[in-house]
Amino acid sequence: MTSLARSNFSSAAAFVSARRAGASLKIYPGPKPQDLVAAYRIQDEAIRLWNGSIGGWKVGRILPPFASAFGEDRLVGPIFADQIQRTGASIVEMPVFEGGFAAVEGEFVILLRDDAPAGKTVWSDAEGRALIAAVHAGIEVASSPYPRINDDGPLVTISDFGNNAGLLIGPELPNWRDFDLPSWTVETYLDGVPVGSGAATGIPGGPVDSLRAALAICARRGRPLRRGMAVSTGAVSGVHEARIGQTAEVRFAGLSTLRCTMATARAMVSPA
Repeated sequence: MTSLARSNFSSAAAFVSARRAGASLKIYPGPKPQDLVAAYRIQDEAIRLWNGSIGGWKVGRILPPFASAFGEDRLVGPIFADQIQRTGASIVEMPVFEGGFAAVEGEFVILLRDDAPAGKTVWSDAEGRALIAAVHAGIEVASSPYPRINDDGPLVTISDFGNNAGLLIGPELPNWRDFDLPSWTVETYLDGVPVGSGAATGIPGGPVDSLRAALAICARRGRPLRRGMAVSTGAVSGVHEARIGQTAEVRFAGLSTLRCTMATARAMVSPA
């Protein structure tokens, strides 16, 4: 095994071990990845070690100057099937890592109607749109055992499951086929205090471009998207750090409010 492979293995193993224990990591576990290939290699090794069923993918933005340096403006991370919850008006507990990073993000969630063809690595928005079964309101819970996961840049974010710890899926948008993105507005509150708002137009290219990116990135890694998967398409109203015990409310125009409480991740046990 090469030294690079050993470092990938040790970083992935440390993240998986911490997640299983519901623990935190005060420093990054190993050499930080220096390019997209290395970052996704660590993520792939962590997926292998976790050995859970992937129910979908989160998509996050890669901002300047990193976007131009990497030639990519989106990143992806796995959302495991047992960390996806569905809700109506109830308050759902979502586990996050005490001593690590935790945030809530109001997002539009795309559900896929068909498998993506294996090996297809170039997608247009129109081709991506043809795969959509529905668009739902949702909350991505971003959490990692490593508290500086976002501060240290997108490569570090990618390496630990893209900084994902769960997804809450709410109601379907009734007129999603119109793709009237300016009317797709989101307001986020923490303990009743407004912390951010926005519309789907705030993400370059909107949710469909995030889907297109996920289709391409995952196919290049030999992980084509599958029918029924959920794609969480990016933080519309911002990334809002949250403490354990806080309740988040995300209000989508024309739909009921989604609510979740940050709970201590005592263990996020994989099937392995």
